[in-house]
Amino acid sequence: MTPAELRAFCLSFNAAVEEFPFDTETSVFKVLGKMFALSALDGRPLTVNLKCEPELAVRLRAEHPAIVPGWHMNKRHWNTVTVDGVPEGMLRELVEDSYDLVVARLPRADRLRLDRP
Repeated sequence: MTPAELRAFCLSFNAAVEEFPFDTETSVFKVLGKMFALSALDGRPLTVNLKCEPELAVRLRAEHPAIVPGWHMNKRHWNTVTVDGVPEGMLRELVEDSYDLVVARLPRADRLRLDRP
């Protein structure tokens, strides 16, 4: 997945926006003000920080060398994924799971507005 494809995929989710709260190089993808992905899209190698269920995060790290504890994030809940180190389908699932985890913690009215009860 290229940086442009990663950006487009992150922005394809309902109410997803890209912001730059930390610096001009780090894209932060949010849904209703809550972060679900973080990436320096011009970084080499291309990596993305994604939220993950704690038990799954540990298992993914053990099974995939390209998945490590989240850089500069809560290591219990975030993974850093090297994009070219995992199959594209798996990467897409991890991004969607991250989005879903964030949406699940939103107030019910917001979830309904996003069509994700």
